[in-house]
Amino acid sequence: MSGSTRAPVSRGSFVPTAREAWLTAIGIFVLALAVRAWAASMITFPVPEDTAYYFGVARNLLEGRGLVSDALWSYQTPPLVLPRPAFEIWLPLPTFLAAGPMALLGPTFRAGQVAAVAIGALVPVLAWRLAADVAAETALPMGRARTLAIGTGIAACVYGPLVTHSALTDSTMPFTVLALAACLLMTRLLRDPRGARAGDPRLLALGALLGLAALTRNEAIWLALVWAALGWWDPGRQRPDRGIRVRRILVPAAVAMAVFAPWVLRDLLVFGTPLPGQAASNALSVTGYDVFAWQDQPTLARYLAQAPAALVGARIDGLWHNVVLVLIVPGIPVGLIGLVSLPWAGRGDALRPLAALSVLIFAIATLVFPVSTRWGTFLHAAGPVHVLLLVVCIRALDMAIARLGRRLGWTRPVAWLGPLLVVGAATPLMLLSVATLGNLAGETDQRHRDLARVLALSGERPAMDRTPVISDHPVWAAEAWRIPSLALPDETPSSVMDLARTFGARLLVTSTDDDDRWPAILSQGGPDAACFEPVSLLDPEMGAVPPSLEDVRVYRIGCP
Repeated sequence: MSGSTRAPVSRGSFVPTAREAWLTAIGIFVLALAVRAWAASMITFPVPEDTAYYFGVARNLLEGRGLVSDALWSYQTPPLVLPRPAFEIWLPLPTFLAAGPMALLGPTFRAGQVAAVAIGALVPVLAWRLAADVAAETALPMGRARTLAIGTGIAACVYGPLVTHSALTDSTMPFTVLALAACLLMTRLLRDPRGARAGDPRLLALGALLGLAALTRNEAIWLALVWAALGWWDPGRQRPDRGIRVRRILVPAAVAMAVFAPWVLRDLLVFGTPLPGQAASNALSVTGYDVFAWQDQPTLARYLAQAPAALVGARIDGLWHNVVLVLIVPGIPVGLIGLVSLPWAGRGDALRPLAALSVLIFAIATLVFPVSTRWGTFLHAAGPVHVLLLVVCIRALDMAIARLGRRLGWTRPVAWLGPLLVVGAATPLMLLSVATLGNLAGETDQRHRDLARVLALSGERPAMDRTPVISDHPVWAAEAWRIPSLALPDETPSSVMDLARTFGARLLVTSTDDDDRWPAILSQGGPDAACFEPVSLLDPEMGAVPPSLEDVRVYRIGCP
């Protein structure tokens, strides 16, 4: 009987005992938990809006209302009703995870953060395990191997992009944990051809991870494709026989489909389609505001009507955003060193699944969704990529320091210098990122509190309570004020009036600091521009407009 004859991966001298492995994992987890708990304490309001969406649906679920949202933030998937069936494009696992502690501690954002913090604290543990695999595969001496692995775990504890999202009830960290765990398991299955029996628990576990990832983000499809490719075209010296390869793919696929099938059925019953149809529409976006389109929705003809230069330019902009603003700036210099050194420091079986997944996620977001990616498509799927670059960065520094030591004739090992440099560079940026996000959360919370109070004093609050409000931040409006809200399309006053008539909206809330056409478009006149009457935001108690509302404009909707 034919099969793989690949020799086991060389593990050098780095074979930590079970006791050492457990103690290390627990130590890293506790440190990561403490850092993330502090970060969560700094963020008092669910920002950005996708965080508020997951939290709001969890709160509605616990209140007995079901999986619904009071925000109708996109008009591309029917039924267009309020309250809105949730997750026409996003996926529910982050909400289910947040709902657990909220059921025990109360339906508050603080309670929802408990799950986010705990899940986010698993990422440094998985990063440590990944780096340990790299160290073993490259046969590093015991001291360097242990330093590389533990140093990577500690660095991941304070790496900004991994910390900030661990304080938010969104999909980023759950997807990252499931993707990293799946990639680690893929490596072990590929190393051991015997792990291809139909009932092998590792194949079943991989299928469960793929299914759960599919309940977290749509990018889980790329994770499944990575396994299908690696499991079939084994990168070893000899392919295993056909039966082994078929079982490698079919068993996890069957388990993943079983995990995901109930959600497919739910979407079919609620939305009339088992697929996130709006994802395809997002690929046709001309501007980021197309996601809020009411009358002028994305179409293939409209998309192709752009000049070739515009199509190329959108991808250049997406590339710049994804490389510079997502991967490099938030954790500089880690992302930059990781990207530059990836071709040589990122080689090997241990990183192959994660590297393949990272390339797929990056390429699809940049080339297929070049406009939407500037609004967060890649940002929220980039957790595994950040971990890859972190491991590669520390591995590259280890190689550089070892080479320098040999050249200068150093007699004492200084492998700790690489992780120390990374931790020293990452910690101040992480503190700045958390403080910035905390300030945004506080300002957003204050703005909504002040606006609700001023409108109540002016007599406009009853209109908010009875009818939907049109807002440029519909999810925040829905969750802060507990009212139905509609997304403001970046369209003409006549289009917005049509939206208001359709849903019976009587108030519009928008900001002057956004780069869309509202509210400046009203000053241009034209059809229905006079139907938007400004509402004074003067606080009678203060005798002035509150500072938090200086950039806010409210309009009463109704033609004279």
